[in-house]
Amino acid sequence: MSEKIYRTIISIDCMGGDLGEQEVLKGIIEAYKKNNSLFFIIHGSGTKLPKLLIKQKILLGAFKYIEADSIVSMSDKPSQALRKGRNTTMWNALTCVSNGEAEVAISCGNTGALMAMSMMKLKKLNGINRPAIAVLWPSTNIRGFNILLDAGADIKADAQDLCQYALMGVSYAKSGFNIANPRVGILNIGTEVHKGSSELLKAADIIDNLSSIFGFKFIGYVEGDDIPSSKIDVIVTDGFTGNIALKTGEGTAKLVRTLFKETFNNSLMAKIASLIAFKNLKNLRKRIDPRRVNGGVFLGLNGTIVKSHGAADAIGISAAITLASKLSKNNFQKNLENKIFQINNLKKF
Repeated sequence: MSEKIYRTIISIDCMGGDLGEQEVLKGIIEAYKKNNSLFFIIHGSGTKLPKLLIKQKILLGAFKYIEADSIVSMSDKPSQALRKGRNTTMWNALTCVSNGEAEVAISCGNTGALMAMSMMKLKKLNGINRPAIAVLWPSTNIRGFNILLDAGADIKADAQDLCQYALMGVSYAKSGFNIANPRVGILNIGTEVHKGSSELLKAADIIDNLSSIFGFKFIGYVEGDDIPSSKIDVIVTDGFTGNIALKTGEGTAKLVRTLFKETFNNSLMAKIASLIAFKNLKNLRKRIDPRRVNGGVFLGLNGTIVKSHGAADAIGISAAITLASKLSKNNFQKNLENKIFQINNLKKF
């Protein structure tokens, strides 16, 4: 009798990305080529995507297509999306997670709408005040990235929120990436212990006390230039600061790529030098390419949601799918729920 093959089921909202549903489909195919144990529930609207799917013989038997009446646009406010969101591709993708049909949902669409819908469909984990978006940041760490949260789920965060972010980030680092003793720091305007707001100072004391209970190392305050360094694994901040840092980092990466291109096209000698250093330059480009660590994970909900960058191409979509698959394989959601249960059993921190 043959052994049953386990398949990771991923629900994907294929609409809402800047490059269209065809680019999302390319990313799905790219991810499936690397891991044929994936099964996709694909959500689309209109006639274009079904026609594209018919041509993809490689995905035969590896997907189910669900048609929606409409989509959530990037200009929709979260409140608008909630009012008109029923039977949109985003809503349907989340429904597959809430009803247990899929293990993870992915969307390139409107972040605010996705968070609002996720909170309505999945609800917050018991004891969580505010969910957070955790993103992977290219770094000099051996694995090539650090974890930063919150990257924009909520612009507010008091001391208790920051402590919950820290513990959710620790759980993400441990169960998502097998980091046994994550190093955690709070993003601040300086590393001195007296600097920062009263909420940061309070959070630092609590997180330091929790470090021995939950098995992580608190290294104190870190600054913006520490985010891509190898001295830290998890960076904790509020969503306002985190989102600005994220967009600044993405813009800087684009600037570096543009300057390299301009420099090596400047003269014949520069072009020859670029050919000689082609392999090294290619490796450098990969290291600073945000597409390869694409995928912000919503933490603190009763289900795993991965938010892909709206401008992600096939490489970025494939990276988000690979991340979602890894989280599912490592029982990330269950481990996070256990961590939150432990927090709730402690005295109010």
